[in-house]
Amino acid sequence: MKHPAIARLRDDWPVALLVTAMAAGLAAPLVSGAATTGFFVEVLLGGLMTGVLYSLVALGFVLIYKASGVFNFAQGAMVLFAALTTARLAEHMPLPLAIALALVLMVGFAWLVERLVLRPLVNQSAVSLLMATLGISFFLEGFGQAVWGNDIYRIDLGLPKDPMIVGTHLFEGGILVSQEDLVAAGVVGALVLVLGLFFQKTATGRALRAVADDHLAAQSVGIPLNRIWVIVWSVAGFVALIAGLVWGSKLGVQFSLAQVALKALPVAILGGMTSIPGAILGGLIIGVGEKFAEVFLGQALARWFQLEGGGIEEWFAYVLVLAFLLVRPEGLFGERHIDRV
Repeated sequence: MKHPAIARLRDDWPVALLVTAMAAGLAAPLVSGAATTGFFVEVLLGGLMTGVLYSLVALGFVLIYKASGVFNFAQGAMVLFAALTTARLAEHMPLPLAIALALVLMVGFAWLVERLVLRPLVNQSAVSLLMATLGISFFLEGFGQAVWGNDIYRIDLGLPKDPMIVGTHLFEGGILVSQEDLVAAGVVGALVLVLGLFFQKTATGRALRAVADDHLAAQSVGIPLNRIWVIVWSVAGFVALIAGLVWGSKLGVQFSLAQVALKALPVAILGGMTSIPGAILGGLIIGVGEKFAEVFLGQALARWFQLEGGGIEEWFAYVLVLAFLLVRPEGLFGERHIDRV
């Protein structure tokens, strides 16, 4: 039996094709004759691997929204806190032990969130829950700074830092590929596969999906809503830990790491806030779109309008998502809501 997201992609292939064209094909006519095919492929691969890392953070948004209908603005702070905790603990113990302890802390944090925040706000308005996640975000950032300090820390996962050149027999000069990004993309792909199997094949995963579909119906058949929320926040904490490790190894652990969530936000919206496959596809589209826009479209705009150039990568994702939402407000794989009058 085909996955519903695959079936929906088959039905809505013109929409998916439109977004892909907007993200990657927009810049194709702007490529100068000096840009070789190898360079084009190099930019494409860089965008895909960056998009996979965006998808990893976006998964945290999707998981919590699926299970509780809460838009978790604290996801970026969770990524930062998990990475910061691991980095500081690793100064006093082996890295695997530091990662394990950080995971325990993230699970404990999930329990506290359910106990102190979500449980008192059951059946309250969405605005109340949204403000609660904002409060959690500011608390985590301030608490992390108070406990661990605000310096830049390093996480050494042992990933190869030096880029490698591949495809020399296909493209003149070959293609430059970051080994670190390649390994990180493989880790993220494996994590997505595990999460997919968890949601589809386990009893807990099916319970999470039932809660996502209808809270009251799930409770009426005996599914404990409070326990489900602890589980889903724990899984989101685990995803935040992996994202923090990958981004921390890549950029260093610093407080600007929380801003990565702002780049993952349009990814989650583009894919549809309730779809894990949508988060992955949205990340790939935005990652590729950003790279092509920065390399090709930015140069063209600077030449046409006599601008200084640069910076287009910072806002391109938001403009792309805004344009797409005008066509399909629910996102690529989001559920359509039909109001009958």
